[in-house]
Amino acid sequence: MSPTRLFRSVAIAEAVTWTGLLVGMFLKYGPADNETGVRVFGMLHGVVFVAYVVTTAVVWVDRRWSAGRGLLALVAAVPPLATLPLEWWAVRKGWLGDAWRLPAGAGSSVPDRFVAWLLTNPLRGLAVGLVAVAALTGLALVVGPPTS
Repeated sequence: MSPTRLFRSVAIAEAVTWTGLLVGMFLKYGPADNETGVRVFGMLHGVVFVAYVVTTAVVWVDRRWSAGRGLLALVAAVPPLATLPLEWWAVRKGWLGDAWRLPAGAGSSVPDRFVAWLLTNPLRGLAVGLVAVAALTGLALVVGPPTS
């Protein structure tokens, strides 16, 4: 999977779960007075939000984004649906790519070596990504779970 396809998939998933959470909030605080949507989409959005952050970090390292570009991509996950225009902009401006820079041109920095290690075996990269998402989601719930 190319950096463009991975980033696009996760950015769209993040926007879709934001939409579900917004609908759930409308149902909770609107005429339906039903919390099910917030419970389901709140957790789902939290997991996809963390996946977006992890994906952004990997793409940031691989594509050698500047600090400003990387932080902009991370901040785009906060306002509802902002990952969509950011993803469109990133594709239009060539921030992403059709091929990974790493491991072919693995750099000497620790982040470069780590991302290259993830990319040399996609199944290993997927497994590490899933563990990272699960661990960070669990940590977020322990540190500060959403309250009613």
